[in-house]
Amino acid sequence: MTEAEPASPAKALLLLPVLLLLAMFFASAIHLFSSGFTDDNGWSLRYFRQIVNRPDYHVVFARTILSSLVVSVLSVVLSYPIALLLWRTDRWRNTLLIVVLVPWLVSLVVRTYGWLVLLGPKGVINAMLAWVGVIDQPLALMFNDLGIIIGLTHVLIPFAVISILSSLLAIEANLEEASGVLGAGGYQTFRYIVLPLSLPGAFTALMVIFLASIGAIVTPILLGGMSHQFVGSQIYQEVMYTFNINKAAAWSICLLSISFLSLLLLKLIERRLIKGQE
Repeated sequence: MTEAEPASPAKALLLLPVLLLLAMFFASAIHLFSSGFTDDNGWSLRYFRQIVNRPDYHVVFARTILSSLVVSVLSVVLSYPIALLLWRTDRWRNTLLIVVLVPWLVSLVVRTYGWLVLLGPKGVINAMLAWVGVIDQPLALMFNDLGIIIGLTHVLIPFAVISILSSLLAIEANLEEASGVLGAGGYQTFRYIVLPLSLPGAFTALMVIFLASIGAIVTPILLGGMSHQFVGSQIYQEVMYTFNINKAAAWSICLLSISFLSLLLLKLIERRLIKGQE
């Protein structure tokens, strides 16, 4: 057993950026909670009561949670075949991975405006369907929940691909070989070897995408419009239009609470599902 070396002043200096970031995080969190629980007269639950008593705010919360769940599940389901393809193609993996990640190099606003061009009443999709004769009137593909789900799914799919691919790459090749030697076919090997071992990556993707969706601002504003707001866009509106920082803080605390409870629930489901596979 070796004796631990004393920390040198140079090593202690390396900790300063971390300590600075932690200090900024805790300072902002303290300011957030103090703003949410105060009004002009001091400590108060006034803004929480406003949020709880407004039925239209309940709709905003329900829309945010349900749409984020749909986006999360849809992103994982669509990303799994892409991750499998990347896992199976050793030679072209890096090239294909770059293709998947290229959208990240484009601004989120630009990507979302691209969907405006595609989904609009006179957009590419409606024009093509009308030209083929499938529709007489333009489909409502934006300024509703459908447009938000399409846009968020497209934006967040690369997160799911990377998360699932990392789990697939961690699977040892000899497990598949052993499965084949024991007489298992391709489907059985996937069902009993590949899928269970890749579930942690899929659940990680599910949780990351849910948290990113539930706090999204730009895509819900551009594709959902003012009539289909998310909690994130409601916070943006309170800060930028009504300048009500205390109420925005109350919204943020509610959003943090929902995110924390949702994470606990997803983690519980993950544990039960993985335990059932063992």
